This record gives sequence, C-alpha cells and structure tokens, in this order.
Amino acid sequence: MRMRTPLALLGAALLVLVGPPLLTTGSGADTGTQIPGLRFMVPNTPGGGYDITARTAAKNAEDAGLTHNIEVFNLPGAGGTVGLTRLVGEHGNGKLAMSMGLGVVGAVHTNKSPKTLGDTTPIARLTEEQDIVVVSKDSPYKTIDDLVAAWRKQPAKLPVGGGSSPGGPDHLAPMLMAKAAGIEPKSVNYIPFDGGGELLASILGNKVAFGVSGVGEYLDQIKSGELRLLAVTGPQRVKGLDAPTLRESGLDTDFTNWRGIVAPPGLTDAERDKLVTLVEKLHDSPEWRASMKKNGWDDAFLTGDKFGDFLDAQDKRVNSVLKELGL
Repeated sequence: MRMRTPLALLGAALLVLVGPPLLTTGSGADTGTQIPGLRFMVPNTPGGGYDITARTAAKNAEDAGLTHNIEVFNLPGAGGTVGLTRLVGEHGNGKLAMSMGLGVVGAVHTNKSPKTLGDTTPIARLTEEQDIVVVSKDSPYKTIDDLVAAWRKQPAKLPVGGGSSPGGPDHLAPMLMAKAAGIEPKSVNYIPFDGGGELLASILGNKVAFGVSGVGEYLDQIKSGELRLLAVTGPQRVKGLDAPTLRESGLDTDFTNWRGIVAPPGLTDAERDKLVTLVEKLHDSPEWRASMKKNGWDDAFLTGDKFGDFLDAQDKRVNSVLKELGL
C-alpha cells in the first residue's frame, strides 16, 4: 500500500524506537500482535525525541505482553532520509518498521531525497507534542521576553539550535517565532543537530543562545535545573511546567510536532494489518497511557489510510510554509 504524494510538515508528535533488543515474557498470541523477528529503525541518533519515544514504546509493548524480541536500532543521517531510503529499499519486508515524524517530512524537501514518505506504507500517527524554548541555567536570558528583545537586536549573532534538519519541527518553530517577532527568518542563525541528544550538549555548554526541542526530551534537565524553560510553542500551557505559551508572550504563533510509524512498500494487506493491530493494542494499553502522561505527549492516534491522507496534507503544508518563510 502506498501513499499518493510526497509529504511535508507541520503538525505534531509521534513514535520512535531505539536501543538494544528487548525481551518480553508475553506471547502476544491471543492478541494477534505476535511478529517474530520484528525490527524498528530509528532514523536519527540516540537521546532525541525519536529515541525516547522508541525506547518507551518498545518497553510498553514488552510490559503489555504484545510481542517479544523486538530489535530497535539507529540509522541516522540527513535528517532521517538515510533511514527512509533504507526502509524503502526493504520492499515487502513485513518485519521492519520505522519511527518518524514531522522532521522526516521536512528533510525529504530540504535534502531533495529521491525517496519520499509517499513510497512507504503508513501504519500510525501516535502522538502530538509541543516544542519548548530552553536555555542553560547560566544564560543571561531569564524570560522569553529577555530572549526575544536580544534576538531582535542581533538575530544573526544569537544562534538557535534544534534537533532536526532545516524543514523539520525544531527548525520551523523558531522560524515562525522569528516571523512573529518581526525578525526576517532568513537572518536567523539556525544550527541543526541530528537529534536532541547532540543538541543538549551545545545548550548546556552555551554554544547556542537557545535551543528548541520536544517537550518530552528535556524534562529531566528542566526539573533538575540544568535547563531553564522559557516558553512552550503550543496553543496551551503544558501541565506541570511553569512556562507561558508564545501567544501569551506576545508572539502571534503556535506550533506542535507529531510522531508516527511507517513500514516498507509492497506489504500484503495481512502484513500491514498485523503491524496496525500491534500499534492499536499498544495505544490502548495502560502502559502506553501512563507513558504519554509522564512525557507530556498528547494522543494523536490515526492509522492506515487516514494516516496516509494526513501525511499527504502535511507534505503540502510544509512546502507552503517553507515558501511563505522564504526558506
């Protein structure tokens, strides 16, 4: 099953899977979710949102007894398009899936990837998540107002770091912020990192003036005081976090990210349905519900053809936003 057009972005949060192989004692036999030899690819480095979502989803599937011996592995590069190319090359492999999200949609455009998400089999959109604007604990910027005032004066001299390639969520969010602040997006000094793990070291070391990443990626560092949270990018405040929205701060914009799962092209209906059923059972499990609450993820569940339609719409919207921003 294929999607109809390439994709592109703007939406909000999804699944990823990473880490060493995981074992479970559950057989999954009576749930129709047993897929022996199942492998999940994460198309960026450990430590980012894909990685966290992946590890969480794999553990939840294990704890819920849905399947066993899931192997999760990282294949980073080019904003996720290296992994995408590998996935598309695995035509007909019903035992492989890839975690992805808005970042991969954007990277297809900015990297001019010969393979697109339209070449894959859409399985599910899992989550939606706000981005956050953070600085190190030593930063001179105490509030989002402080940061924006300095940014307006010298936009090129205040580098912003994000855990996605140009066109991805951590790139689009500060570009939309800049536009709302009256800053020309082309003047923004954006530094891309291949995932939130790489970005974190640069924020803590003050190599960038501020960072933009998913809310679930840096909760521990925010709670420990290593990072100072200045704002959240979504339409509403995040429960449990003391930070205003961008609109509350006088920036007329909001933004959310999303994450999901795709599989190789050429699957039989039975193979596709098996993967969809596994994700449906995971989504309905108390383990996954608890993890979403813990990580500040919003439920955005969508499967099969409806997810494919969503990807088509995201592709068109991303393309439109990039043009609107002059990027």
